This record gives sequence, C-alpha cells and structure tokens, in this order.
Amino acid sequence: MLDLARLDQLQNASVLVIGDVMLDRYFIGDTNRISPEAPVPVVRVAHTEDRAGGAANVARNIAHLDGQAAILGIIGNDTDGRLLKDLLVKEKVHSELLELDDARTISKTRIISRHQQMVRLDMEDTFPVAQAESIKQRYGELVEQYNTVIISDYAKGTLACVGDLIKAARKAGKQVLVDPKSKDFSLYRGATVITPNLSEFKAAGGDASSDDAMLSSARAMLADAGIDTMLLTRSEQGMSLITPTEHHHFPAEVLEVSDVTGAGDTVIATLGTLLSAGFDLKDAAWLSNLAAGIVVAKLGAATVSPEELAARASHQWSAKTSGYHPSVEQSLLHIDYARQQGERIVFTNGCFDILHAGHVRYLAQARALGDRLVVGLNSDASVRRLKGEERPVNSLEDRMEVLSALACVDWVIPFGDNTEENDTPEQLIKRVNPQVLAKGGDYSIDTIVGADFVQENGGEVAILPTVEGRSTTGLIKKVRG
Repeated sequence: MLDLARLDQLQNASVLVIGDVMLDRYFIGDTNRISPEAPVPVVRVAHTEDRAGGAANVARNIAHLDGQAAILGIIGNDTDGRLLKDLLVKEKVHSELLELDDARTISKTRIISRHQQMVRLDMEDTFPVAQAESIKQRYGELVEQYNTVIISDYAKGTLACVGDLIKAARKAGKQVLVDPKSKDFSLYRGATVITPNLSEFKAAGGDASSDDAMLSSARAMLADAGIDTMLLTRSEQGMSLITPTEHHHFPAEVLEVSDVTGAGDTVIATLGTLLSAGFDLKDAAWLSNLAAGIVVAKLGAATVSPEELAARASHQWSAKTSGYHPSVEQSLLHIDYARQQGERIVFTNGCFDILHAGHVRYLAQARALGDRLVVGLNSDASVRRLKGEERPVNSLEDRMEVLSALACVDWVIPFGDNTEENDTPEQLIKRVNPQVLAKGGDYSIDTIVGADFVQENGGEVAILPTVEGRSTTGLIKKVRG
C-alpha cells in the first residue's frame, strides 16, 4: 500500500511548465428570463473571477500541491498579460513569460449560470514561429534548474519547436510529460509520458473499440512516436496507464460532475509533481486519477490540495487516517489557495479531548456553513491550563488524527502551545481569516473570541446548538463512576 505520508515530499518537486498560457475569466450569475431583444437567456452577473489558464493552470496546480513550479510562455504587452502575471505571483508560481508588443494575451471568457457554462468567448491569435525560437532560447537557460518538464500544448504557436525542447530536456536527464494537441504524436518524440484524452487518442489514429484494440493501438503509437508511456484519460471509463510491456486501468471516481474545465491540466500537473517528488509511475497515475475525480466536482479550472488527495486515497482504502500531516504553514497556504478559488472557509475551535456524538454533530453543522472546515485545536499545555492537570486524556497527536479522519474536517491546526495568552484562538483566527466563525453553546456574539475581527473583514459569526447531555467532562465522570 502506498504510504501517503510521502505526500510531505511534494515540496521537493520542481517542475518547469512550458506551453500556451492564457487568462481564464468567469462571469457568474443567475438566469431568470429571456432577452426581449433575441431568444437568448439573460444572465444577471453577480461576480467575476480571473484565473490563470492553459499551461499557466498546470503550473498553479503544481503550486497548490506544494511543488516548486515555473511557467514559460508568451503573453501580450497588455492589461490581460499584466493581470495574468499578477495572478501567478499570488499562486506562488515563478513566471518566465515572454511579453510581445505585437500580440495579445490569449483569454477565454466563460458565462456561467446555475453551475452551467452558457457560452465561451475566445480572444486569441497564433503566435509566430520566430517567437517560439525566443522561447526555446530561454528554455535552454532554465531546463537544468528543474527535475521535470511538462509541455502543455494548446496549439497556439508557443510550442512550434517542441521537438527541440524535448531533446534538450532528455539530454539534460529530465523527465518530459506532454499534454498533446497535435494529431501527430511523433512531434513529441522522446517524451517520457504523453497524456491524451480519448478524443485526442482517436484523432491520432487510436482504436478504442475494445480494451484489447486500445492497448494494441496505443502500444503501436508509442513505438512509432518513440514515446515511453501513455496515460490515456477516458472520461467515465477512468484512465489507462500503458507501457510497451504492461498496463493498468484506474476506474473513474463516482462523483457528480460539475465542470470538466482544466481536468486534463490537473492530471498532468499531479502526475508531474508526484514523479518529480520520487513517486513511481503506477502510484503517481493512480493518485492523478483521484485528483481528476476531485477537480471535476468543482466549478471552473480548479486545483487539488494534498489534503484532498490524501483524504480521497484514504477513503479508497477505507483507512482511518491518511498519514499525511501538513505543517501549520502548509495548511495556512492551502487554506489561502482554497479561498482564492472562491471556497467558503469556516473556522471553529475546541479541545475535542474525547470525541463524542455531540462533537461529530456539531462539526458537521459547522462544515455545512461553507465549503471547507478548519478546526483550531488546543495544545496539550493549553488543555491542562484550561481543564486541569489530569487533562487531556488524549494527546494532541491522537486528537489531531481522530479529527482529521472525519469527512467534514479539512484542516486541524493546533494553538496555545506556549503561554496563557495563547489559550484563545484569536491569533490563529486572524491568520486563517475565515468567512464564517462557528461556535457552539450558550455564547453571545460579543463574547466569542475573534468575532470582531471576522465581522470587520466581511465574515459572519454563527452560534450552533450543542447536544444536551454530551460532554467530555460528563463522559470522564461516568467512566470513573
């Protein structure tokens, strides 16, 4: 069984992404009527979102998995290009974007209503071959600095010299992963892994009429193109990892699909990050399949966190815990990424010494107030100061492990390890900056620590009912007779 504690090693991954970058823009709102001007729905736009797209989305997926990511591509000297560069800074992606005065940044604008895309507007030009030569020169200066190279081809001209890029990477001893667009896979000769979807596989001459036909034609394509491995994404049929001598099928996750935008980016980003961090190919492909199942349940070009990946893998094994324990700083960074994706962060806190039905019910109610739940957990020293020398009954590590195993809990972060001043979660609340602060019991809002901060920053405070007759103190008294 794969040791998921190894996800801590994703920080060691360093990946250079090269390809067609673009700005993804979303206009999101409700639809209640048809336009009187034409038989089309009217979308009342409630808010807009801008995200890094194309090859830049691959890079942000790597960063959100804690990998060190750099992006090399072409943008215009325009407002969209500057906005894209700013977004990449926020995403912790190192930007190596070639800025052109005579070109415009590629952008794709999606109109979304009720979780459905209504229309997409593309603003794009194909970049000239001369600019691809400039990209190749900068690539030669960068490729030695990274363990792995990902080539993200959207057929916009950035990769006109793709064969030379692959040769240079393999000469430098780097793994090269390719998300193809061309029907001619021989353009990617020398790649370590190619990741076509089913449509791209068929367009390149692949036979998907049966599993045997698929394997046979895939191996012929690999041999003809001089490529080592194919990870074929097959929509509802999952994924197939195919080499000249073996194959592995990974069934699709049974999830409600919200949006497949960027799912291929997540697959190759996850695969590249894991391989760069030292995972073997089969394990990396299996986890990439899980990542695809997670991301398609989200709206727009989304990403996956190590916590989500560990939780899904643990669920597959019916394991009680994943063994993956991010540091406080990692957790805070992942929370920030989730917020950037529009996810609503809920915070609550407590000692949770002996977990009981009242706790479980309360935490589930707190999670229902948003998309992700952060639990601030009193340290052992803090619990002793608050509850007495005989507490806690369970150590901080045990309490964290039990809470982390709950499906409704996304992050557990300890606090209060040093002085009495830290026995409240106020400083942690300020660092998390949740949209919702939840507390159980007979509190009033003016007595809840951190309530003022949350409200001043546009958030809300929720007081949830406790389950009568359920308390750790009561349980301890009952056990002791």
